Amino acid sequence: MSTKKRILFIANEMSPYLELTEFAEIVNKLAVLSNDNNFEVRCIMPRFGVINERRHRLHEVVRLSGINVTIDNDDYPLVIKVASLPNARLQVYFLDNEDFFKRKSIFTDEKDKWFDDNGIRSVLFCKGALETVKKFGWPPDVIHCSGWMTGLIPMFIRAGYKKEPVFSNCKIVFTIGNNTFKEKLGSNFLKLATINENVTAKELEYFKDINNAAMFRGGAQFADAITFGAENADKKLVEEFSKVRGKKVLKFNPESDLTEYLQLYTDLTK
Repeated sequence: MSTKKRILFIANEMSPYLELTEFAEIVNKLAVLSNDNNFEVRCIMPRFGVINERRHRLHEVVRLSGINVTIDNDDYPLVIKVASLPNARLQVYFLDNEDFFKRKSIFTDEKDKWFDDNGIRSVLFCKGALETVKKFGWPPDVIHCSGWMTGLIPMFIRAGYKKEPVFSNCKIVFTIGNNTFKEKLGSNFLKLATINENVTAKELEYFKDINNAAMFRGGAQFADAITFGAENADKKLVEEFSKVRGKKVLKFNPESDLTEYLQLYTDLTK
């Protein structure tokens, strides 16, 4: 039986599949570095329509078929696809849905108009990622979330999925990046994020501004450790989370070789 600690990276971008900010490359490097240093690694991200399945050799994972995500009493089917990260022996899983991820643009249309359904898309991705991990039957020791779209995951784990054995012993790392949009996630976002009776107004309070900064604030609030993934991260968030009692914090370092992340993962799993 493997004694390796397990790290799951959940991100809305990762090189070479999708590069929206500088942290996409860092996620790639962290996954490879962790894999090379005696961690067992898996990654999850959305299968946006701009990701070329043929070029990156994505294929459907039949054993993970049949995942349905319920949001506000509506069911949404997920198709799980997988690819091997180039030059590394680790797998990246992609969450696909015909209505929300297939479109050939990411968060805005061809006229740069913000998609009205980006709120439910983020809830679907966050809940879908956790449902996929349940289907894996692969309890992670560390879950590292990055990208605003992952902001609900730490709260979901600590509240909505608190009785799930697969998450009972995991530590959560959350990366605060730079704000990339000014729009709101929709007036019904908090209702959509109320995935069960364990997610209450108390947990959702941190997301009340329903914007980019709120997703980062909420994600960091429920994490065990916080990292900063951009030099131009929101100044208010940097000030708020640079020194938080009971949480490990890594400041942004553009010259980093990322080994401090390995130390962070090791410290969290002791």
